[in-house]
Amino acid sequence: MNSSVPHARHGNSLNFALGLGEKLFSSASERRFADAIEAGLGEVEAGLLREMSFADDLADVTSRYLLEAGGKRVRPTLALLTAQLGTGNNTRVIVAAEALEITHLASLYHDDVMDEANMRRGVASAQNVWGNSVAILTGDLLFARASKLMSGLGERAISLQADTFERLCLGQLHETIGPRADDDPIEHYIQVLADKTGSLIAAAAQMGVIFGGAPDEYQTPVMVFGEKIGIAFQLIDDVIDLAPDTHATGKTPGTDLRAGVSTLPLLYLRDLAKTDQDAADLLTRIERHINAAVHANADESELAVAIGELRDHAVTSKTLAEAHRWSREAVEALAPLPNGPVKKALTRFAESIVERSN
Repeated sequence: MNSSVPHARHGNSLNFALGLGEKLFSSASERRFADAIEAGLGEVEAGLLREMSFADDLADVTSRYLLEAGGKRVRPTLALLTAQLGTGNNTRVIVAAEALEITHLASLYHDDVMDEANMRRGVASAQNVWGNSVAILTGDLLFARASKLMSGLGERAISLQADTFERLCLGQLHETIGPRADDDPIEHYIQVLADKTGSLIAAAAQMGVIFGGAPDEYQTPVMVFGEKIGIAFQLIDDVIDLAPDTHATGKTPGTDLRAGVSTLPLLYLRDLAKTDQDAADLLTRIERHINAAVHANADESELAVAIGELRDHAVTSKTLAEAHRWSREAVEALAPLPNGPVKKALTRFAESIVERSN
């Protein structure tokens, strides 16, 4: 496998990762700020290739498989961004950024096994190529390497990494077992998103503050921002999952639904079906077709119609509005930060998250 720099590095990587747009940084000082992030991302990219080497040919190939498949490097970018609230890039920030991205990649190997996913980042999922055992062990190797990197940053980093890893596991566990009888399904779902996605984004933002030497009082605002924007990101994915344009999304409409994932539009529909007969009828058809799809005997045309009706239903608009709410709250959490390119970039990132559904 080609071991060149992964093709996540598209042009201006800061713009690519956070969707910031070419004209966000117009002044000379802001351009220097952006250049510092770009330089840091270059160091992270080189470090990822270096650290994902295990002196074993098979492990090197499997561990770099998803790295080289792409990715926007959102978590390293956020760590580098918030480090600019202090003294900026340094070796400890770069190492933390590498460890966070490796943690994220490790979780993808495990998630794809549990979800029985066929594709990831436009390529066949690792377990489809090498089988479940190799995919799981590759994820374990990457978690171990991330922990090793964090250990070099001291006890604080180790503790933060452990707390984040715990939340990742709890989120996956709760998603797997589903809500209990006395749980609110929607609250349960939002908490899963907070744990599985928000926690790692929040950790990236917090570590940038810590290891960039920024004031301690900036930690909470960026952590709250990270968790809320992670939830908004996943809710937009729920909307995009229903999108009809497979060229734009790279997925068959209703991919998550077909896999048995109860996304927020479906959860809203189930709640509405308790009092609305039309919603109950649509829910019955969707669930019948999804159950048939699991056994590979679904009527694809009827399932596509049902998914289209869900896409056009008010519950999907409600999901989009909820994503916008989480994005707004993420931006509001940044109020204690000083005005400047960091706050500007984080605000634009929050806006770009919800614009993905347009």
